[in-house]
Amino acid sequence: MDLKRIFIKDACPTKAGGQAVLNGIMMKGAARTAVAVRLPDDTMHIRIEENKAAMKVAKIPFVRGVFVFVNSLVQGTKILTYSADVLETFEREHPDFYKEQERAAAEGQETQLRSAVAADEEKDEEGGFYGWLVRRFGEKGAWNFALAMSVVGALLATILIFVIAPTIVVNLLKHVTENEIVLNLVEGVLRIAMFIGYVLLIRRMEEIKDVFRYHGAEHKTIHCYENGLELTPANAQQFYTLHPRCGTSFLMFVLVISLILFSLLGWPNLFWRILSRVLLLPVIAGLSYELLRWAGRSDNIVVKILSIPGLLLQKLTTNEPTDKHLEVAIAAMKAILAEDGKIGEGLCDKDGRIYEPHVIKEHA
Repeated sequence: MDLKRIFIKDACPTKAGGQAVLNGIMMKGAARTAVAVRLPDDTMHIRIEENKAAMKVAKIPFVRGVFVFVNSLVQGTKILTYSADVLETFEREHPDFYKEQERAAAEGQETQLRSAVAADEEKDEEGGFYGWLVRRFGEKGAWNFALAMSVVGALLATILIFVIAPTIVVNLLKHVTENEIVLNLVEGVLRIAMFIGYVLLIRRMEEIKDVFRYHGAEHKTIHCYENGLELTPANAQQFYTLHPRCGTSFLMFVLVISLILFSLLGWPNLFWRILSRVLLLPVIAGLSYELLRWAGRSDNIVVKILSIPGLLLQKLTTNEPTDKHLEVAIAAMKAILAEDGKIGEGLCDKDGRIYEPHVIKEHA
């Protein structure tokens, strides 16, 4: 890993950032956000919208990290859902495209697929809890509720698995040693090992491999832009898939800072230990975000050393993209950089310009 190709001396760091989604990429700039998705017929669909003004409290150092974390979780879930809506809409509006693919598949797959879809549609029509929510609060209200519950559920699951579970497991080591430093160190290392194990597990899935290719394309495109080169796949391919300002590095900062901070608290009883871990999460998020911002705009030796764990984790969450992946990332990047600042939604060219408006019906 050549750090000189990550912390590039003549690069001009920007606030542009992104996120890989299903078959595409979200890019966010100072004024606009664009979500570009590669459709099965090789065309691209894009949505360009203006960014909402941030609350004043969300600009306060060490406090803003908490807002960024929560907002990223909510918006990330929305954007993932939107990319799924785009692909679902294409499938519904272009049945002939899938018929040709189904004919090439094994006999009987088409029937099974249609039966499964019909069963799902019938189930949806029957109602259930979601159906009750739709009747009570309308489709948008029901979906917002479901989205909120998804975010809360994901957050609670993350806290349970990566915060609470390690401290409960290490609590069993009290019968082996009462050394508080050792216990806290083992807890922190176990938490990091569990997270890395989770990433190693999901990266074996084909769908995730492609998401990680788009993640790599996002980083290459941002590197290309920050180094003042023309945004083309050929230019972007020369850069690493690793970037010092990546959200993956933020997660590693969270894990490392939590290890250090929790070690200062000693080893109280299990209840207080779990409570302290949960209550300190906002503090850890705030510190981690400031460290990430510092790493993104500086290239001194201290920053490079502190960034290495996050960069190593990025090697697991990014794959080398093809030119097709980079075309999507570049289209999204050009859309947020366009001087005309047009917003809208529809099929777009490789420069992120919409040539056929097409609004995707979404729940949010």
